[in-house]
Amino acid sequence: MPIDLRSDTVTQPTAAMKAAMWEAPLGDDVFEEDPSLNALEQKAAKLFGHESALFCPSGTMTNQIAIRVHTQPGQEVLCDELSHIYHYEGGGIAVNSLASVRLLKGDRGRITVDDIAANINPDDIHFPVSSLVSLENTCNKGGGCCYDWKTVEAIADFCRSRQLGLHLDGARLFNALVATDTAPATVGPWFDTISICLSKGLGAPAGSLLLGTHATIKKARRVRKVLGGGMRQAGLLAAAGSYALDHHVHRLAEDHDRAKQLGSTLTRCALVRKVLPVETNIVVFELTHPAEVDATRQRMEAEGLRSVPFGAGKIRLVTHLDFNDDQLTETTAILKKCLN
Repeated sequence: MPIDLRSDTVTQPTAAMKAAMWEAPLGDDVFEEDPSLNALEQKAAKLFGHESALFCPSGTMTNQIAIRVHTQPGQEVLCDELSHIYHYEGGGIAVNSLASVRLLKGDRGRITVDDIAANINPDDIHFPVSSLVSLENTCNKGGGCCYDWKTVEAIADFCRSRQLGLHLDGARLFNALVATDTAPATVGPWFDTISICLSKGLGAPAGSLLLGTHATIKKARRVRKVLGGGMRQAGLLAAAGSYALDHHVHRLAEDHDRAKQLGSTLTRCALVRKVLPVETNIVVFELTHPAEVDATRQRMEAEGLRSVPFGAGKIRLVTHLDFNDDQLTETTAILKKCLN
């Protein structure tokens, strides 16, 4: 079997997670009667200091629902130019919310109060109304980098003072929390809404949660229905998510350590021009010869290592629950062979 480092979404449920799924009590979630799903939503909301939560099939859906709830057609979303909500959600901001996007140039996907303040539109009929700020932590295209939480707190204070909504795309939020040794309840209340993914580093087979106030989640549930995201006996997936929250958060540090070891190896490879700083479980490296991305990936895959292209001259590797120390040793050997 090849070593698959294309994404942390490729993980398989563990035997214990499957057992939890099999034993989960079920009901109809569209009627809000699935006990396993209700328990997961309550658990996640409490963990981050929010009132309520809504389970959805994907993080794209939770992000898009949040944007729809926070904006009116013709208004504007402010986010970094590398943001997942802009690059990888199929143009959903335009399709689902009829909203404009203001792209800010931050530091590997991280923006500041000054960046936001400089890009809020004036009260002028020629411009869309700035209504929502969206942050991504960790930032995927930034190489899994983490925000400084003091910066985030300052952004939250500023958004409240200017009556701007603040959303967090927390697809890999738990990676950021583990890497910075920060409790979810410390940062959760800063955001109006938070999207957390259960199917990446936490290893569940599917599912994301949107967190917010009771009123916000009531609106979000209606939008989810419109998008076709309501499921029936979804407690099977919810049980996997609850197991992941209970058992797979702290072990993310292992993924981070292995990613850093891969990053260190890559810095010593002759055909690698640059490696983005490795803070969590994402490793992005740039080749000396950018046109060789496809050929390089093909060589690595022939040796048993799967990766993804990640922009001009770049390749991404992502460590995860199913990547162990033996595979780390094998991957290191493959990288040395193919990149020297």
